[in-house]
Amino acid sequence: MRRKKTTQREINPDSQYNSALAAKFINKLMQGGKKATAQNIFYTALDLVAKNLKKDNPLEVLEEAVENASPLLEVKSRRVGGANYQVPYEVKGKRREALAIRWIIGAAKKKKGKSMAEKLSQELMGAFNNTGDAIRKKEETHKIAESNRAFAHFAW
Repeated sequence: MRRKKTTQREINPDSQYNSALAAKFINKLMQGGKKATAQNIFYTALDLVAKNLKKDNPLEVLEEAVENASPLLEVKSRRVGGANYQVPYEVKGKRREALAIRWIIGAAKKKKGKSMAEKLSQELMGAFNNTGDAIRKKEETHKIAESNRAFAHFAW
């Protein structure tokens, strides 16, 4: 081993829901250090989700949406004997969550015409109902991993 093991920083839970997942989501949503703006967008989006789905705890919707958008498999490039192979790997816990959050926010940013809070609430509801762009991205990733299953023996 040449490098030290990295220590995982502990993220403080957010103030409104006391949830580490919500804090991670806000931090990913933040641009240019504007945390208050990101919090405003996030909490407004969760309020919209709660109103549209008639749920009293929108945090459950957030957790379910992130779980639904989390990929199980992904491919990594591996060079073997002069050829590059897309080798499927199982995605570990922290990375699954990070990818799901990234895909949900990315899908919301791509939508046009509405405020970011409305776009994010739509994407969260879509992920909660197993529809939407983040779920499509997850299924695409799984399809690529499945089609490259023949190269799984290159994983080491």
